[in-house]
Amino acid sequence: MWQTEPWALGKLKWKRCFTLKAYCFALNLKVRNLLQQFCLQSDFILEAVEQIQEQSNRPTKAAELFLQSILQLKEDGWFRGFLDALKASDYTGLYQAIETWDFKTIESLEPHRELLKRIEPAIQDINVTELQGYMGECLQSQEWEEIHQISRNKGRRASASKLVECLYRSDKEHWPKMFQHALYEAGYDGHGKLWDLKGDDNADVEMGNDESSGVFQIQISEEAESDNLCESSCSASGKTVENCLGKARSYQIELAEPALNGKHTMICAPTGSGKTFVSIMICEHHLCNRPAGQTGKVVFLATKVPVYEQQKKVFQEHFKTDYKIDGICGENASSTSAEIVIQENDIIVMTPQILLNSLNNKGTNISLSTFTLMIFDECHNTTGNNPYNVLMFKYLDLKLKQGARSLPQIVGLTASPGIGSAKNIGEAIDYICKICASLNIEVISTVRKNIKDLEEIIIPTLQSSSKVLYDLSVIKKQCYGTQKYEQWVVDMQKKAVVLQCKNAEEESRVCRALFICMQHLRKYNDALIINEDARTKDALDYLKDYFEDIKNCYFDDIEQQLASNFEELTAASEDESNENPKLEDIREILEEAYHVNPETRTILFVKTRALLAALKNWIEETPELQFLKPQTLMGRGKRNHCTGMTLPNQKGTLDAFKINGDSKLLIATSVADEGIDIVQCNLVLLYEYTGNIIKMIQVRGRGRAKDSKCILVTSKKEEEEKERYNLQKEKMMNKAIEEVQSWDEKKFAKKINELQKQQIKMLASKRKTTEPKPWKDNLVLLCGKCKTEVCSTEDLRVIEESHHTVLGEKFKTRYITKPHKAARSYGDFEKKFKMHCIIDSCHHDWGIIVKYKTFEDMPIIKIESFSVKDVVSNRQNHFGKWKDVDFAVKDLDFEELSY
Repeated sequence: MWQTEPWALGKLKWKRCFTLKAYCFALNLKVRNLLQQFCLQSDFILEAVEQIQEQSNRPTKAAELFLQSILQLKEDGWFRGFLDALKASDYTGLYQAIETWDFKTIESLEPHRELLKRIEPAIQDINVTELQGYMGECLQSQEWEEIHQISRNKGRRASASKLVECLYRSDKEHWPKMFQHALYEAGYDGHGKLWDLKGDDNADVEMGNDESSGVFQIQISEEAESDNLCESSCSASGKTVENCLGKARSYQIELAEPALNGKHTMICAPTGSGKTFVSIMICEHHLCNRPAGQTGKVVFLATKVPVYEQQKKVFQEHFKTDYKIDGICGENASSTSAEIVIQENDIIVMTPQILLNSLNNKGTNISLSTFTLMIFDECHNTTGNNPYNVLMFKYLDLKLKQGARSLPQIVGLTASPGIGSAKNIGEAIDYICKICASLNIEVISTVRKNIKDLEEIIIPTLQSSSKVLYDLSVIKKQCYGTQKYEQWVVDMQKKAVVLQCKNAEEESRVCRALFICMQHLRKYNDALIINEDARTKDALDYLKDYFEDIKNCYFDDIEQQLASNFEELTAASEDESNENPKLEDIREILEEAYHVNPETRTILFVKTRALLAALKNWIEETPELQFLKPQTLMGRGKRNHCTGMTLPNQKGTLDAFKINGDSKLLIATSVADEGIDIVQCNLVLLYEYTGNIIKMIQVRGRGRAKDSKCILVTSKKEEEEKERYNLQKEKMMNKAIEEVQSWDEKKFAKKINELQKQQIKMLASKRKTTEPKPWKDNLVLLCGKCKTEVCSTEDLRVIEESHHTVLGEKFKTRYITKPHKAARSYGDFEKKFKMHCIIDSCHHDWGIIVKYKTFEDMPIIKIESFSVKDVVSNRQNHFGKWKDVDFAVKDLDFEELSY
C-alpha cells in the first residue's frame, strides 16, 4: 500500500500507480455523470466522448475509455480536475481513496459485489421504493430517478435488478450495511438474513438487547380503552382515590384489594375486565398514601412497544398534571437518558429491557430500590431468559442478601399464568408457584366474591366448539405446504451462501441456481398452504403475481424451465372439483350467524398473510358474503413477499371495525391474539389456528358480547384434539389456582420462600467460579459463516470482565462497518457501528464498533459468530457464549492499544 501522496512521486510514477488501481475506478465510475463535471476538456477527452457515449450500456467499458483518455493528458492540473469532478459527481469513496491513496475500503467492497450477484434472484421481489428512505445516500440521485422510471415502466423485479446494478458500482463504504439495514427496516427479514444468518441479539456484544430492533408486532392493550377510567384528575390529597374507587366496579376493587394493602400481588382476571384500570387504582393509592416525608416512584413495565405507547397514554390521560409521567422504550432510548426520565418522574412506563440496561449500567445511580412499586403487564412472561425474569433474579438476590425492606412492591397482571407442560394438578400447582416465586408474589388475586358483577362485563365462558370437516389423510403427503417445509427451504437458502466448491466460477453458478430454485420452492409452498385452506384459484393467482413480476427481468435456462412448469398448472383452476369444501363450511357458519343475528361481529383468525388476502378475496367475490365488507389486520413487517401494515394503518383498521358498522368481519393473523377490545364482537372463527393454553385464552377473549362463540374450523384431527387438550389444561389451571388460594398465608409463603432459595442457589451455581481456563497458543477464530480466518486467540482481550476486543491493525482489514441503527451509550461504552465480515459472500454479523473511554473505533466481537479452530488438529468448536469457551483470554492492558 502506498503511504506517500501520489502526486509527490512524479508524473510517470503516479500514472503507473493510477494504472494499478484502474480496475477500482472502472468498476465504480459511471462516466456520463462524471463528464458533466470534468472541466478540463482536452482534445483527448473530447475525442473520447463520442466513443464513451456509444458504450452507455457498457459502463465498465465506458469507464475504461475515459481512464485511458485522461492518462494521456499532458496539461497541468488534470489530476486536480479529475479529483474535483469525482467530488462534484458524488464519488466520495473514490475521491477519498485517491486523496489518501488508500484503497482498502474500495477493495473491501469486492466480496460484497460477489454476494450481491449470487443472491440477486432472491431479492428481485422487493419493492425498491420502500428502501430508498433507509439507503438514499448509497446511490446518486440520478440513479434513483432511473430506478423509479424503470419501476414505473417495467415493474418491481426490473427495478430491483437496476438497484443491484447500481449498488454493484457504488463506491460508498457503508452501502452493504445500509442495504441490509434497509431490508430489515422495510420488513424484508428473510432477505436481510441472507447477509446475516444469526441476527443481532447478543447481550455480551450489544450490552443489552435492543427492543427496537427486529420486527414488531402490534399488541393493542386489552384494557387501554376501559370505560371506567377516572374522568377527574387525581391529586395527592387522597380524595381522588376515593373518587376513583367510587367509579370502580366491585370486582375491580376485589382484584385490587391485596395490592392496596401492600401485598405483592398477581392479578389474574379475564381479558377485557379492566386490569389496566385496576393497576391505575393501585398506583394512585400507592402514591397518595406514602408515609410522611417519603415519596413514591412507580414503574409500569410493558413487553411490547405498541402496548407501552398505549399504556403511557392511558396513565397520562388519567393523572393529567397531578403526577409527572413519562416513558422510555427501545425506539426512543438512544435519544433519551433513562436515568433522567426515572429520576424526574413519579410514574415511568418502560419496556423491561430498557430498565435492565439501566440497572446493568454501573455509570448510573439507578437501582431497584429507586422504585417503590413495580407493575408487570403480561406477567406470565416471567420465565427463562425473559427480561422480566432477569429483573426479578436481581430482585430476589437483593431480597435474600439484605431483606425486602428497601425493595419495591410487586404487582403482576395476566389473563392466564399458564401451566407449562404440566400433566396433572400437582405439576400445575408447582408451575404456578414457580411463577409466583419468580415475581415474589404473596397473593394470587382473582374474582371470587363478585362473580356476577364480572359476568355483566365478561361472558363467563365462551361457547367453544370444534368442527372437523373432512379427512385429507387419504392423500399421502410429505411435508409440502407446511411451515416445516418452508423452514427447510430457508435453511437450504442459507446453506447456499456458504457452499464451497473447488472452482470459484462453479461455486458462483451452483449457488445462484440454488437460490433460484429455493425461491421458487418457497413460492410453491406458499401456494400449497393457500390451496389447502382457500381456493385453487387463489393459490394460482398468488403464483401468477409472482411470475408476472419476473417477466421484465432476464431469464436464464433454469428460470425459463421453472416458468414453463407453472404454465402447465393454470388449467387446474378451471376444474370445479378443486373447490375447497372448508370454504363452503365457513360460508354456512357465517350465513347462519348473520341470519340469527344481523348485528353479529366476527373475527376470523388465520395463520398466514397470504391466506388472509385469499380469504378476503373469496368473501368479496362470494355474493352471499359480500355484505360483510371484510377488513384485514396483520403485522408490521414483511413476510414472503406480503407487505405488512404500518402502525397507523393497524390502528385505523381496528378503529374502523369498532366504530364503522359497515364492516362486520375482521380477518386477522396472530398480531390480534392479544389486546383487541371489541365489546360487540360475538363470533370468533379459528381457521386451522391453534396454539397453547395462554394463546387459546387470549384469542377466545377477543369475543366480548353476550352469547359469544369461538369455533375452530379444521380438517386436521390433531388440531381439534390439541384444542380440546387446551380446554382441559385451562380447567386444570383454574383448579390449581383455586388450590393455591385455599392455602393459608404461612403455607404459601413457605412454598414461595423455598422456591426462591432454589432459584437463587441455581443462579449462584451458574455464577460460581470454575477452574482457571488453560492458555492455548494454537487457536484461531474463523468466521462462522464463510470460514475465513479472522485472528489468533492470542490477539483477544477482555474488557471489564465481559466484553471482548481484538488487538492489531490486521484485524481491521477483515471487517466492514456501518452506523449502528440504535447507537447509544452504556457506561464507558458508546456504540457507533455494526461490524460484519468483509467477504462479500458472507457479511456475517461479528459484533459492534464502540468508543471506549477515550479510545475510538474499538471492535467488540461476539463469540457465537465464530468457530474456534485448533491449527494443529484442525478441529473446530463453536461456543454460544464467552463464558463457555475452553481457553483463557488476557485482560486488556491500555498500553497495548494502538487505536
